[in-house]
Amino acid sequence: MVDIREEFIEQAKKLSRGAEVLPGGIEELAVKLQHAKDTNTPLRVKLGMDPTRPDLHLGHTVVMRKLREFQKLGHKVVLIVGGATAMVGDPSGKSETRPSLTKEQVEENAKSYFDQMSKVVDVEKAEVTNNADWLHKMSFVDLLKLASQMTVAQMMTRDDFAKRYAEGKPISVHEFFYPLMQAYDSVVIDADIELGGTDQRFNTLLGRQIQEAYGKKYPQMVMLLPLIEGTDGVVKMSKTYPEHCISLTDSAKDMFGKLMSIPDTLIVKYFTLLTDVPEEELKQIENSLKDPSVNPRDLKLKLAYTITEEYHGKDGADRAQAEFINVVSNKGLPSDIEEVKVEQGKNILDLLVELKFVQSKGEAKRLIQGGGVKIDGGKIADMAYTLNFTDSVILQAGKRKYAKLVK
Repeated sequence: MVDIREEFIEQAKKLSRGAEVLPGGIEELAVKLQHAKDTNTPLRVKLGMDPTRPDLHLGHTVVMRKLREFQKLGHKVVLIVGGATAMVGDPSGKSETRPSLTKEQVEENAKSYFDQMSKVVDVEKAEVTNNADWLHKMSFVDLLKLASQMTVAQMMTRDDFAKRYAEGKPISVHEFFYPLMQAYDSVVIDADIELGGTDQRFNTLLGRQIQEAYGKKYPQMVMLLPLIEGTDGVVKMSKTYPEHCISLTDSAKDMFGKLMSIPDTLIVKYFTLLTDVPEEELKQIENSLKDPSVNPRDLKLKLAYTITEEYHGKDGADRAQAEFINVVSNKGLPSDIEEVKVEQGKNILDLLVELKFVQSKGEAKRLIQGGGVKIDGGKIADMAYTLNFTDSVILQAGKRKYAKLVK
């Protein structure tokens, strides 16, 4: 039995905030941390990324913030660009085969990823690798050896594969190789810890199994972070649903406004996973939400300011907060409304799509039905409404989108 010093138990507790640590939990993580210190061998903390899209959102930062914590403790972050795995496509949580990416798409998206990731993680101090460097060089014999470490029965315990099989949906054989490829990455880079979302449970734990099969005495631990919901409080934050997604490339004003629109049920989760608010303060926030005399809006103002300040600085957060209070609380107009020239007789649905206030006419119709489209403060209810004005009018779509329409 290892005598764990209190210093490392506390470190493990802080690192484990909001996370599930497998196997062995906080105690085993503390042992790893202590051994790393005593032997002067920093832990190698792995994060694999398949750059399927060129931009990141706050959901991605949950795991990135954890990487930053390990960096601050002196451990080595290893970022793996999925040059090979992205060409297969991660089937985790998917109901159908994912499209593969080309080498050029991976490289272009990866550049954008690192530019945005540097807002959270010190990318310069990280070890950045591309799994195409070793996976593309594997011989057929190497591949057979890797495949022999996993049975079809084990693979079919994955919920996504089992569900697709039961529903008669196709599963391509190459999809079985994705988790094996991700696991083999852990062998090559000699990972001690692998981070991932809760949807990566199967893949990351397989990394332990494959490391053991390839002779690693102390295989990696796994740290799983929750997937956060978007601003609707229901669907996982994703660029697939841009109206509910808070992007790292959003302006300070948009980031602040979107954060203010989250349901009260997400306040504690966002504070826990997206900020460094101390545990004592987190408990106070949680208790405040149970107090009927406390307005959750005040807690959201603090949340929105804290997160916006991290990505846009104090000045950006100050301006965004002032703008929000003016527009939403005081029913004022934004200070930077764009002027748009519009021809008379333009249909409101077409205009909303052209201005990119909505993604489609269907979304425009839903916005109108919900009373979210206004001309000079008056709600538009008619889907066939056409523009006809003398001088200029203010168009409002939702809570945060405005345009000054002129002839």
